[in-house]
Amino acid sequence: MILFYRSFSSNTNNTKSANIYISSTFNNTFITLTKVNGDVLYTSSGGLSGFKGAKRSTSYAAQVAADHVSKKCISFDFKYLTVYIKGIGDGRDSAIRSFATNGLKVTKLIDITPVAHNGCRPPKARRV
Repeated sequence: MILFYRSFSSNTNNTKSANIYISSTFNNTFITLTKVNGDVLYTSSGGLSGFKGAKRSTSYAAQVAADHVSKKCISFDFKYLTVYIKGIGDGRDSAIRSFATNGLKVTKLIDITPVAHNGCRPPKARRV
């Protein structure tokens, strides 16, 4: 009796999609490339791109950081991106535009900025 075994490749997901997390603060913009399951593959920021001081928070620094991440996406053979945006800094829009101009398709754009809901209860008023 002869048994035939089918061999499966380790990469059964042929969608070639990845997640991008953009955290944009007043001082810097951080961009992280992850797999769909959350494994971090590459990260970049305005400071890692060579900008110092107040220039890290500019939209141009975010665009340069996004260019670095898009080159890594292309080298990892990712075509479709789900982008998660967090924060209120200047680099949000320019980073997303940079992914689009480098030939990557943004399928979802999700804003995960935390919104304050009146915070914690204040302490009691002091009686003198």
